Amino acid sequence: MSDLELTQIGVIYTPFKERKGTPIQPKMGKGIEGRIEVFDKYVPGLKDLDGFSHIILLYYFHLSEGYSLEVIPYLDDKHRGLFSTRAPKRPSQIGLSVVRLKEINGDTLTIENVDMLDQTPLLDIKPYVPNFDEPQDIRIGWLKERLKGMHHKKADDRF
Repeated sequence: MSDLELTQIGVIYTPFKERKGTPIQPKMGKGIEGRIEVFDKYVPGLKDLDGFSHIILLYYFHLSEGYSLEVIPYLDDKHRGLFSTRAPKRPSQIGLSVVRLKEINGDTLTIENVDMLDQTPLLDIKPYVPNFDEPQDIRIGWLKERLKGMHHKKADDRF
């Protein structure tokens, strides 16, 4: 197996300087604005993105250290397998969020519904397309019973 290399294409700026108090998903960050600065060499890749209302961000959990294959996620009080959660402490430290794209101005994207920390390294941007991204016959496992009251959840210091 060869070494895997990822390339940072920009930086995500948000109001969240520390983990505690950060929304745990974009839905809980509704209305909270952030911005992305895309590095100059990648700006041509933004062409035609302004026609999309939402984008998928792939980013690096830059302040995350270590991981455990079993965690107690924010919406639960039981140990769960890491890969059945969205906990940020992961072997590859990759995060994913679907955010609203408000505006593109040169190398800067204004986004809304942020749930990531300030100065998060951005790895990729993809357009959100409901016809591609909304699967049918969805099951959500252990989360089914835990979604009540999730709108009030913010990150604590467990991750």
